[in-house]
Amino acid sequence: MHSSPITIEALQVLDAINQRGSFAAAAEELNRVPSAISYIVQKLEEQLSVTLFVRQGRRSVLTPAGKHLLNEGRKLLGAVNKLAEQTQTISHGWEPKIRVAFDTIIELDPLLANIKQFLDTHPNIEIDLSEHVMNGSWEALIEDKVDLLIGAPAPVPNHQGIRAIPIKHIEQVLAVPKDHPLTKLESTITEADIQHYRTIIVHDSAKHAVPWSSNVIARSEHFFVASIAQKIKAIKAGIGVGFLPLDRIQTELALGVIKALATEGDKKMTHAYLAWKIANKGKGLEKLRTIISQQHSLKT
Repeated sequence: MHSSPITIEALQVLDAINQRGSFAAAAEELNRVPSAISYIVQKLEEQLSVTLFVRQGRRSVLTPAGKHLLNEGRKLLGAVNKLAEQTQTISHGWEPKIRVAFDTIIELDPLLANIKQFLDTHPNIEIDLSEHVMNGSWEALIEDKVDLLIGAPAPVPNHQGIRAIPIKHIEQVLAVPKDHPLTKLESTITEADIQHYRTIIVHDSAKHAVPWSSNVIARSEHFFVASIAQKIKAIKAGIGVGFLPLDRIQTELALGVIKALATEGDKKMTHAYLAWKIANKGKGLEKLRTIISQQHSLKT
């Protein structure tokens, strides 16, 4: 097996020459003697059987072949630098990547603000963000597909090794299109009233565990969607009615495109949890968890 003539050192030399415009200036930047720089380039040209630089006045300019080599080589240099940074990050107890899941019941914009705050101080840590629904949220954590779960609904699974803390109380209200027949009823809305109309249901994203259902109206026609955001749009479009988190539809209520109707019985309240595996002790996970828990105060 033959080793490639293209080395990290050779790519760094090409980059320095291109940036500085001459072999002498590149040697100064790299703290090398000019003859060493010339030797590296000459050897690379010989092994590849190409010309990498031509003279234009006082400057050394890349040939088309040289430009291609440097452009692709910079991707390798970037990957090598990132690998070095991640290795140093891990050695200090910080993970190179954190997989974050949020339940669809949680609004995304505030969460993204939390993640940006984290990344501003820890730019070398990658974040992999995914959206899940109901039991699918817990399933992702239990099966180690994610490291941190945000906004997962009650009840917390009886699974050893999971830590969960409530971060929000969520009030669910019956949301209907602005001109829906239910808005004409003068009495409190009952389940029997709702049964006559199509209801919008968010699919549970669980793939292996038994899916959950929440606020499903029996004997009504159903229209299924994949997220709370889609459910809001479906109700606005007049497709049907359904229960939604009150804090997620404040804009629609203010604009009058959706109406929240009073239903019989107690308020429909649920907890949203922040959850993680106790065995995961990375400093990045701990820092991100702290930011999110501090930003989300319990509301009743």
